[in-house]
Amino acid sequence: MKPVLLRELMGESLREQRVAQGRTLREVSSRARVSLGYLSEVERGQKEASSELLASICDALGTPMSEVLSTVSDKMAVRENVTVLPIRPLHTTVAA
Repeated sequence: MKPVLLRELMGESLREQRVAQGRTLREVSSRARVSLGYLSEVERGQKEASSELLASICDALGTPMSEVLSTVSDKMAVRENVTVLPIRPLHTTVAA
């Protein structure tokens, strides 16, 4: 069985977001300040994007990175055939 690669699921999720918005690669690459070719490779899962580049792409799409990462996490769970756990609230400590 082929291993599940994070870069492929990330690219797939970014492409789905872009297409759902009816935006072109050229438009998003220009707004994200990344070359058209590189963005295409990221979307096809051929390049592993840095966190800075992902932030720039998400900003260009007007989509929170947390939303994209959540989608990627859900896709990973499906591909790994595991149950997605519910999100637990963060516990914060209160200073005395």
